[in-house]
This record gives sequence, structure tokens and C-alpha cells, in this order.
Amino acid sequence: IPFKTIDTSLSSLKNCRSLISSGMDIATKVAFDLVESFNDEEDVNSMEKVMLEYAEMDREVDNYIRAFEEMINQIKREKPENIPDIENLLKEKLTAIESKNSDSDLQRNEKYMYFVDQLKEMKKQFRHISDNGNDTIEQIDEDIAVTRSQMNFICPITQMEMRRPVRNKVCGHIYEEEAILEIIQSRKQKKKKVRCPKMGCSHVDVKGSDLVPDEALKRVIDSQNKQ
Repeated sequence: IPFKTIDTSLSSLKNCRSLISSGMDIATKVAFDLVESFNDEEDVNSMEKVMLEYAEMDREVDNYIRAFEEMINQIKREKPENIPDIENLLKEKLTAIESKNSDSDLQRNEKYMYFVDQLKEMKKQFRHISDNGNDTIEQIDEDIAVTRSQMNFICPITQMEMRRPVRNKVCGHIYEEEAILEIIQSRKQKKKKVRCPKMGCSHVDVKGSDLVPDEALKRVIDSQNKQ
């Protein structure tokens, strides 16, 4: 296998991983739309199967990328006269990596975990709205008021209702995206860590990489505001 072919293959694999990631994002959005539109549970659950299939494809592509990278690193350490057969070396690396795979890997896929977590929240909140579908307007208004009091739509930083909520994967607290990122950037310039703005939280190192969009909460907020 010529080195040029290796570079091309590695680049193609990374593009595949990017396409798989985009596919998982689309599948997640479709599942959320189905819940919000009160579709059959079976339709919603079918999207979880799609996400697991994507997770499996993602793992397979990642295995190949790791095998290529390990192979390249080994070749770089070898003297020219000692370089082994590249094709066999790649197969060897790939087999070793795949032998460590397990079914639980798929459940640990970051996008799949996000999907499951957010879908659970979506089902819970929109089931509440659906269950009140036959109530009087007064009862619905009362339920909405209760829901508002139970759910924290207010950003701990701005003290205003959130428009683009993001959740901290470390401590689980939620903030307005723009507000928390502004604090992180400001403290970064001063080379200081950011304490979680939620009162009583002991987490003292909030990072931008720890923040994920809370699509479930955003949709609930949007839905409640349309009432």
C-alpha cells in the first residue's frame, strides 16, 4: 500500500466519521420532532435503533482510523529496511483493536448517550402536556403554571428565561449558552477557572467542552411560551 494511498484512505475515513456524526444529529432531531408531535411510541423507538446502527458504524470507522494511525506510528519508528508488509500490519492492528470491542461500546457513544438522555426528558415533558389534552383551558393554564414552577427555565447567570439552554455534563446544571461562554472566555483571558454559577454547586472548573445543548428543555420552553 503506497503512503499516498494511506493518507487518502485516512482522510476518507475521517470524512465518513463526520458524515456519521451529521446523520446522528439528524436522527436525534427527527426523534425529538416525533415526540413533540405526539407520534406513536413505536415510531419514536425506531429512531433509537437507527442511532445504535450509527453508533456501530462510528465504532467501525474509528477502529480503522486507529489502526491506520497505529500503523503509521510504527512505520515511522522502523528503519527503512525493517518496514513490514503494510497491508498485513494494518490487518494485524485492526484485528487487535476489534478484539476489544463489546456491545456496551455502542451505549457509551457520546451522541447516543445524549440522544437517550434528551429523549427521556422530551417524553416526560411532552407526555405531561399530552395528558392534559382533554382538560379545560383553566386546568391547562394551572398545569402550565405548575410545570413552570417545577422546571427551572431561569438562567442562574442572567436570571432571565433561557432561549438556548446548555447543560454541564459534569454537574448537570443548565445555563444560557451565550452567558456561560462569555464568562468562560473572560476567565480564560485571566487564566482563571470558572466556578459553576448555580448556587450551592461545588464544581469549580466549567469548560466549554463540557457544555451540550439541552434540546429537550429548549423545546419545552418554546412549547410553553406558545400556550
